[in-house]
Amino acid sequence: MKTAIKRTRAPKLSVMTEPSDFRSSFPWRVFRIMSEFVDGWQFLADFNKTITIFGSARTPEDDKWYKEARKLGNILALKGFSVVTGGGPGIMEASNRGAFEKDGESVGIDIKLPFEQKENAYITKSLGFYHFFVRKVMLAYSARAYVFFPGGYGTLDELFEMLTLLQTKKITKNIPVVLVGKDFWAPIVLWLEKTVIVKYECASPEDIHIFTLVDTAEEAYNIIKKAPSRHEFEEYVTVNKSHT
Repeated sequence: MKTAIKRTRAPKLSVMTEPSDFRSSFPWRVFRIMSEFVDGWQFLADFNKTITIFGSARTPEDDKWYKEARKLGNILALKGFSVVTGGGPGIMEASNRGAFEKDGESVGIDIKLPFEQKENAYITKSLGFYHFFVRKVMLAYSARAYVFFPGGYGTLDELFEMLTLLQTKKITKNIPVVLVGKDFWAPIVLWLEKTVIVKYECASPEDIHIFTLVDTAEEAYNIIKKAPSRHEFEEYVTVNKSHT
């Protein structure tokens, strides 16, 4: 009989202060960027079957979408998936909370800022990044699916970057992109269809099918569970864990 493992939260990230010596120079920054990529890939190599969830940091606990994100975190943890978020409050907290409650892997890919972090309390393992663009790569790097709840500029930025990578085939087209919350996303989809694709012809009609709209955690999971494994990452994780 499998015994549930009690999860403890990850330690809070330290405050980031920018040094005023050679370490802030442009040549040295190249090495800092390289080191962040290495640290990020080393960190992610410990997780299998990851799902990355994006959404607003401003969503309150009593909000409908907070509750759905928490429920999705519950479902994913029970099904053996690792839940990855940006580590902050709102939707990120809800998703991590759901995974934490079911003794799942609750992962935070955080950002280091020159003031105290508002890292949520439900992360079991985390890593902080100085550069936003490196952090974004890590959020997307090995996930089986990308789930987007309602959010602001940051969420929209992350969504359209993922859609661009899928559209241009820079990453495999089989990775699902799930938009949760039809009331929020439908106007954006309508604008893409009517204005971007039909009126201005700035995208192809088939590009609208890169993502799927749903309204519940259960609907999102029904799509996620059909996603193929990311063999290039997961086989490496499985082999290495079998030797530990």
